[in-house]
Amino acid sequence: MIRETEDPNQTVVDFFFLEGLRYTAEHPSLFFLLFLLIYSITVTGNLLILITVGSDPHLCSPMYHFLAHLSFLDACLSTVTVPKVMVGLLTPDGKVISFEGCAIQLYCFHFLASTECFLYTVMAYDRYLAICRPLHYPVAMNRRMCSGLAGITWTTGAVHSALHTCLTFGLLYCGPRHIAYFFCDIPPVLKLACADTTVNELVMLANIGIVAAGCLILIVISYGFIAAAVLRICTAEGRKRAFSTCTSHLTVVLLYYLPPVCIYLQPRSSGAGVGAPAVFYTIVTPMLNPFIYTLRNTEVKQALRRLLGPDSRDSPAGSPLC
Repeated sequence: MIRETEDPNQTVVDFFFLEGLRYTAEHPSLFFLLFLLIYSITVTGNLLILITVGSDPHLCSPMYHFLAHLSFLDACLSTVTVPKVMVGLLTPDGKVISFEGCAIQLYCFHFLASTECFLYTVMAYDRYLAICRPLHYPVAMNRRMCSGLAGITWTTGAVHSALHTCLTFGLLYCGPRHIAYFFCDIPPVLKLACADTTVNELVMLANIGIVAAGCLILIVISYGFIAAAVLRICTAEGRKRAFSTCTSHLTVVLLYYLPPVCIYLQPRSSGAGVGAPAVFYTIVTPMLNPFIYTLRNTEVKQALRRLLGPDSRDSPAGSPLC
């Protein structure tokens, strides 16, 4: 990537320095072990869910198809940020990131994060069809539809991220190199630009705001219909079963949406001191998702027993869509 400036006296930045998270520099070894533990649990848990869903014929319904995509996204999202944080804790040189590396990290992060945002919306729509339109569900959510919806989420996420990456790194960076954050994200990087970033910030707020708000509104509408349908179920056991399939998704949606609101609605306030919300949804939430879906889902727990213990005899009926 070649970057030029009209002023020969200006030095074009070719690398950045990630300042990391506040307080971690005081006990780097301790935080390194903590992040190593979190990352190991995240990758292991999500890959285990991915392998379980992919290998167990009982988990071939659309809900588990989308859960596999979510697990893959969570494992990748954590990989984009956590290893670089860990390397930065071991050595000061580990906090240095090239201009191109910063652009790649920003693109990958927003690609995975926005794809996950769209996927949560698709998962809510899937639950709406399963509970509110059970007779039409096998036809409406067939294999072709599932693959199409998953493909749309990935494609839209790629386009969304490419837009922000091009706008952010199309600016001139000729001065400060220190990014007051633990990874390359739009708000802290824009603060280092040697140009007016008003347009970029407006596009960021409008684009991310529209995408996040639109997805959240669709999720709320879906669960409004779901709640009304569940309340019409006559038996308490039926209502409990219907709610149990939705609470896991609602939990991860809340964990995912709340922290970014604190970050992207106040782009000028980002810094090392306000990295806690980002840590939560980029590092902690991907670790919690496998536990949330596993602990509240009987079918997944039974599938894990079959995977880890081949002699297990429990074999619930497979999905009619298989």
